[in-house]
Amino acid sequence: MKKIIILALFFITAFADTNRTISKSIQEKIDTLNTIINASIWNIRYENFMKYQNINDEILVLNLDLKKTTDILTQEEIKRKINNLKEQLNLLKEYKDLNFAQILSAPNHVEILPKLTNPLAIIGAFSHIKKIRGEKEEYLSKFNEFKNLVDRIKEKNLELKELVDFDPNPKNIQALKQSDQKLKEFKQILNFISTSYSVYEKKIDEEISRVSSEIKLQTLKAFNILIFIVFVIAVSFLLKYIAKKYIKDNERYYTATKIINFININIILLIVLFAYIENISYLVTILGFASAGLAIAMKDMFMSMLGWCVIVFGGSFRVGDRIKVFQNDTTYVGDIIDISFLRITLYEELTLETYMKNRRSGRIIFIPNNYVFTNLLANYTHHGMKTILDGIDINISFDSNIEKAQEIVEKIVTHHSKKYTELARKNMHRLQDEYSIKNPKVDPRFFVFFEHWGMRISAWYMTSSYAALVLRSTISKEIIKEFKKHRDIKIAYPAQNLYLDKMDLNHKIKNFPIKE
Repeated sequence: MKKIIILALFFITAFADTNRTISKSIQEKIDTLNTIINASIWNIRYENFMKYQNINDEILVLNLDLKKTTDILTQEEIKRKINNLKEQLNLLKEYKDLNFAQILSAPNHVEILPKLTNPLAIIGAFSHIKKIRGEKEEYLSKFNEFKNLVDRIKEKNLELKELVDFDPNPKNIQALKQSDQKLKEFKQILNFISTSYSVYEKKIDEEISRVSSEIKLQTLKAFNILIFIVFVIAVSFLLKYIAKKYIKDNERYYTATKIINFININIILLIVLFAYIENISYLVTILGFASAGLAIAMKDMFMSMLGWCVIVFGGSFRVGDRIKVFQNDTTYVGDIIDISFLRITLYEELTLETYMKNRRSGRIIFIPNNYVFTNLLANYTHHGMKTILDGIDINISFDSNIEKAQEIVEKIVTHHSKKYTELARKNMHRLQDEYSIKNPKVDPRFFVFFEHWGMRISAWYMTSSYAALVLRSTISKEIIKEFKKHRDIKIAYPAQNLYLDKMDLNHKIKNFPIKE
């Protein structure tokens, strides 16, 4: 019997040790889970919420005690406790409500990107997709964090139940009751935000799918437009190649390339316009009203555009032509180096106009194209006419041998202008095919006129449109050099003779003696 009692005591002690070991193991697991749970921001909010509720309940109880007691010292003590608790309550006022559902609920509204209407909007579309995906991932991270917290609470709850089974003391039972309450509330919140996340995820996926399909559509559209543009550019290069092959005149080739570029740019603009403007009739209406206002406000610019059409298609001026422009009593002479959509660019040259009036040259002059309608523009080289008629005047005295002087001038002028005369004769025949020229004479012409101080020999001859001063200078030197060889030819120039009486001169010298 004694052995049986000892054996029973041994088994009871062993069982108790085993229970203590198991309880200790369970408690360690619970402590580990508590560390994880207490580190969660959501659990901290919950604990603060519970602390707020407990403090608030405690204040209510103290207020009831305050009404019941009549002892002044006790009342003062209770009031002091109430004030301390109210200060704590004020610090925890943001945790008055357990608003996890409001904090963790998915946004009701997903940002909707407007419909893509051009390839440039693709960049914004990719940014939009990246943004809403980031928002989704951020919300999913919060959701998973809260879900992991609920899983840890579940795990802790199971461990507490097992602990109560082994050690059903009031402390463990109270901990289990609190854990059950927390788990119940957290499960309700989790169910709510799970539903909210499902709806939100569906909206996000639909928006991403819609924007992705529009990106593909715009990419394909842009690719097709790019093919058309490349085709148009290739055709323009082909036309330029043909123009270069068959147009030998550089000025005509330059004009042809300008026209090809103009047509090419307009076709590309029309392709892009009709590709991305959905309501063409609405656009035409808007442009109608806009163009009426622009026509008034930008009259000069539109006139310049019209002037460009007149210049390019009318053939009055070409790049390389030498022209004279009159503006505000100032004259500019130079070569056209470019004809753009709005203006003619002129390089001012050294000419007789420069020598006689301007006294400066080499400037770049910009002439609005609308000047062809309002100002006088003279073309020195129209239709390939590389020559112009220039003149030089020589004055000789009345007692000079006029016939000899005229013969010398005619010989020198005819000799030096001979090649330009022949060139002018050829070009004149070509010009007569288009214009009715009544007097196509190009040979040098000479005239003799009376002047106040002598006889003027006026010589007119053909010279280069681009180098008139050179021939004028050469002829002038030759004439002076030849005139010096003849004593009966004298150059006349304005002069004045003074005749003084001899007695008057001596009288003036006496009245104004010269001091030594």
